[in-house]
Amino acid sequence: MAVTALCQGEGCRRQAADGRSRRRTADGGRLCRTCRERLDAALAELAHLYEECGRMLAGATPGSLRERTTGGDLPGLPFNGAAADVRARMVSVLGSWSGLVAQERGFASPPRTVAALTAFLRRNGDWLAAHPAAAEATEEMARLVRAGRRAAFPDPARSIRLGACPESGCAGSLTVAVRGEARDAGRDAGRAIVCDADAAHRWTSDQWSELSRSMDAEDRTAATERWLTAADIARLWHTPTGTVYRLASEQRWRRRNRAGRTYYNETDVRACFERRAAART
Repeated sequence: MAVTALCQGEGCRRQAADGRSRRRTADGGRLCRTCRERLDAALAELAHLYEECGRMLAGATPGSLRERTTGGDLPGLPFNGAAADVRARMVSVLGSWSGLVAQERGFASPPRTVAALTAFLRRNGDWLAAHPAAAEATEEMARLVRAGRRAAFPDPARSIRLGACPESGCAGSLTVAVRGEARDAGRDAGRAIVCDADAAHRWTSDQWSELSRSMDAEDRTAATERWLTAADIARLWHTPTGTVYRLASEQRWRRRNRAGRTYYNETDVRACFERRAAART
C-alpha cells in the first residue's frame, strides 16, 4: 500500500494558511494529485506566457474578442521592462530546475529556451513531484505564472464582446467586463454578461454554456462563429489557463491566429466543458 502524507505543494500550503486542510499525497510522492496537475499546468502556461510577454516587448496591446478598429500599434510606446524582466526570470528559473533534473538523473540538459525547458520538466514531472524540493518547485512556478500574467495582460479592465443578444427583438450585443486582478479561476463566478442595449438582459458567466446555445439557436444563419482566447475561456469557465492550453491540445480544438494571438473555436470549447461536466455527474 502506498504511503501518503500531507501535500507540500503550493496550493495546499495556501489552503493551510487559510485554515483549510491539506490534501494527502499521491503514489508515495510529495504532492497531492491536484498540486501535481497544477505544476504541469503551470509549466504549460509558462511556455505560452513567455511568448505573450515577447509580444509585449514591442508595446503590443493584449488581445480580446473585439475587432481592432485602427491599424497598428501606437507610435512611441516605451520598451516594456516588466515583460523583459519576467522573460529573463523564466529562463533562469526553468534553467535551474532543468539543470537539477538533468544532473541528478544523468540526462543531457535541454536547450536553454523556455519551450524546451518546460517540455523537459513536464516529461520529468512525476520525478520532480517526488523530489525533496517539490514544494519549492511548485511555489516558484506559481510565482512565475503570476508574474507572467501581470506582464502579459496588464490591462486593468476590458470588455469581451460575445455576440448578439439572444432576447427576442433586441438589437444589442453581449459583453462581459473583466479586470486584470481577477484572472485566476474562481474569482469571476458572479461576473455578469450584459446586453449593451438593455441592461435588464443579463446573465452570470456560470450560465454561459446555456446562453451560448441559445445564441446559436437565434442565429442559425450566421456565417461566422465565435472565437475565444485562452484567457477568455479561463474566465468564462472558471478554469486555470494552463488547463485551457492542455485541453486545447488534447481535444484538438479548432484554432486561428489573428494579430499574433491564438483564438479557439467556441463550439469546440463548449462541447469539451459540457463533456467534462457530464463526466463528473
